[in-house]
Amino acid sequence: MRQSLADELSDLLERGRDRQLRLAVTGLSRSGKTAFLTSLVHQLRHAGLEARLDLMPAAREGRLLGAKRVAQKDLDVPRFPYDQAFAALDATPPRWPEPTQGISELRLAIGYRPAGRSLFKRETATLTLDLFDYPGEWLLDLPLLQHDYLSWSEDQTSALAQERNPERRLLFADFLAAVDKLDPAADADEAQLASIADLYAKGLRHAREAGFANLQPGRFLLPGDLEGAPVLQFFPLPELDESSRPALSALPDTSVYQTLVRRYAHYLQRIVRPFYRDHFRRFDRQIVLVDILGALNAGPERFEDLARALSTLLQSFAYGQRSLVSRLFAPRIDRLAIAATKADHVTPEQHGNLVALLESLLAEPLRDLSFADIPVKAMSLASIQATQPQTVEHQGRQRPALRGTTLAGEDVLIFPGDVPSRLPDADFWHRQGFDFRAFRPSPRSHDLLPHIRVDSALDWLIGDKLQ
Repeated sequence: MRQSLADELSDLLERGRDRQLRLAVTGLSRSGKTAFLTSLVHQLRHAGLEARLDLMPAAREGRLLGAKRVAQKDLDVPRFPYDQAFAALDATPPRWPEPTQGISELRLAIGYRPAGRSLFKRETATLTLDLFDYPGEWLLDLPLLQHDYLSWSEDQTSALAQERNPERRLLFADFLAAVDKLDPAADADEAQLASIADLYAKGLRHAREAGFANLQPGRFLLPGDLEGAPVLQFFPLPELDESSRPALSALPDTSVYQTLVRRYAHYLQRIVRPFYRDHFRRFDRQIVLVDILGALNAGPERFEDLARALSTLLQSFAYGQRSLVSRLFAPRIDRLAIAATKADHVTPEQHGNLVALLESLLAEPLRDLSFADIPVKAMSLASIQATQPQTVEHQGRQRPALRGTTLAGEDVLIFPGDVPSRLPDADFWHRQGFDFRAFRPSPRSHDLLPHIRVDSALDWLIGDKLQ
């Protein structure tokens, strides 16, 4: 069900008064989107009470009154499962919330006192914040809009080149062996195409489990109700490039190549474009979450793969400054945060290096955003702090360490290692000594979810609307 005309007019009025924001929480798979949204909602609901939001001036000045969940306008979009996520964190033992399986939304009404008003004058205002969450796998489809089938196929087979990505190529060995025997000019066999597409999807899943990020098409990883549909039965063909286009275009409609072209075009038209049109084009603000520590742990090939995935992903969003008129009728993202998550998995003195490494990783897209005069901020955060910093004596010296409980339930005291402040070179990978463990949430001793710099992210994303 779509919004009624009255609801649409109400939203339009609120946007015109600058009292409504649409915030996209985006990031690739396992970047911590569900944990971040759960913490964000929790911190805002407890604002004005016991929440620690010292990096938000509106909270520090006593003007942020709190937030409540209200009915969302898009009744055909599932509600973000906040209660289920919180129940997982409160379980015995605590566990992380289930990752995102589909699109979800949550609307908050945030109460605040405008700046410059006397605390004795009880004048208040409300900011409506619409929060959107999407599977990281689906985000990977947005760059497909820049390709037709031939250019996408060339791009994907290049990514599987032995000299560039030997580990990745090995994960797709069964697919490559099968597709190597396929003649693009031969008549398409439905069963054969379905079998090869299944091998390609299995390669994508194996690559995700191995820590790779730049995996397309994303719906192959999380197909939902499209499981088994012909629209998901296509794949790249090797040994094709732009010089082959005239000959390939002349092939009959019944050929393997033309069948794959049609399926790719249908996928863009019926799956990717509606997703972009109905959701991403409507965002005002965006935070991109990045698990940079996981990529460091996984090694140079996966680290470089993450950089490519994020670079192409950031090019898929519509950024730009807006006047009031453009804000109402042609929304564009006008403020962006890029956050390295799981900052609690390294010791506090490494947080600065974590931000510097994130900026180095995304240097080119950040330069493009700066040239377009888009406000953007890089930061590190921990949505839900799972460790406690400690100091230990080692060989007569005081050294920083972390205490926490691993996912397996082991209580550990470790020094995870140093985070490089710039892109690692070959020597670095040979001598690195990371121990970036995965920790489970700590049992809560009070009502609050502990965090690191979620308040800083909130201030950057919505603080200017609380004046």
